Amino acid sequence: MIVRGGPSVAGAALGILMLEARFPRIVGEVGNALTWDFPVHYRVVRGASPERVVLRGAPGLLDAFIDAARELVAMGADGITTCGFLSLFQKELAAAVAVPVASSSLMQAAFIGALLPPGRRVGIITISADTLSAAHLEAAGVGGDVAIVGTRPDCHFNDVILGNRDELDTGRARDDLLEAAARLVREHEGIGAILLECTNMCPYAAAMRDAVGLPVFDMAGFIRWFQSGLRPRRYV
Repeated sequence: MIVRGGPSVAGAALGILMLEARFPRIVGEVGNALTWDFPVHYRVVRGASPERVVLRGAPGLLDAFIDAARELVAMGADGITTCGFLSLFQKELAAAVAVPVASSSLMQAAFIGALLPPGRRVGIITISADTLSAAHLEAAGVGGDVAIVGTRPDCHFNDVILGNRDELDTGRARDDLLEAAARLVREHEGIGAILLECTNMCPYAAAMRDAVGLPVFDMAGFIRWFQSGLRPRRYV
């Protein structure tokens, strides 16, 4: 058998661009490698704090994300993914690295909407409703009738993630997400499915589904789908 080389590291098809943060990365989060049953490459983008990316629109960070994405491709990544608010960089990242890029969980919105029966729509839960702009939604291909709510700005989950704290109470964080899900279905009619914008919300998706009785889609599920195309399961 003849094999050929090329990438610096073999066996990992997916590259994940990470914010520079110190908050806990629990299992179920995109940033915890134990979440995945396949190998991944990680690259931390220096200066990309949660506050700078989520609350300020990632000013001056495009080149840093492009450089980091190119490093992942050079290592062997066949696809790149990152944080929900970086949908703003989707087009530029895909053009710069010439491999598929799934920058944001929000990219699932149109597809999820197409799955729902007439009269039902997608409800998006974000970590910052005030700064999730029309530009973010447009870049991710979110159109049509969607409802958007944010976790409460003063809640524990937001304080830890956006404040970049080094201690997380997972019970309190779960309750914060359950409150947001309940508020979404209470205040907006016709919600047929929930889409979580934030990668840090993934560990709580099952609890939210149990609480409100609706399908819950998140970035972890999106990445697993993305990976299945980069490395299809072999049957023959």
